[in-house]
Amino acid sequence: MSAVCVTFVGVPRPTRPDVPGAYVARLRAIFARLPACREEDAWVGVRWRVEGTTATVAHVFGGEDQLFRIVFRAEPEEVMAFQHLGAPYFKAEWGGNVVGMIVDDDTDWVEVGELLTDSFCLQAPQRLVDLVDRPGA
Repeated sequence: MSAVCVTFVGVPRPTRPDVPGAYVARLRAIFARLPACREEDAWVGVRWRVEGTTATVAHVFGGEDQLFRIVFRAEPEEVMAFQHLGAPYFKAEWGGNVVGMIVDDDTDWVEVGELLTDSFCLQAPQRLVDLVDRPGA
């Protein structure tokens, strides 16, 4: 998917960059460990959904500010914590329990794996959650 510059009333909007292949590859490795998770192009970026559902586990995309974000689900009581942690974390403007983080060269991919596994377990049917290896859970 390529970046697009759209003009509204004569004002050009910044383009959204494509997510670097290295970031997508790391995410693919995380989702390969989760049962029945499928990758698909999103309106911008890439998302992963639980097969047979409309549940999006995570969505990674480039913003008009040229930063990359991944959004995912969190337990309702964790949402406020993410919001108050500040950068690189944030609460998404949509969805009650959607949070995210800025992804860059300093991202802790082990932590991302844990967060996305938790997101999967919140979204997937119990029969799939039971197949997930969650140390400490």
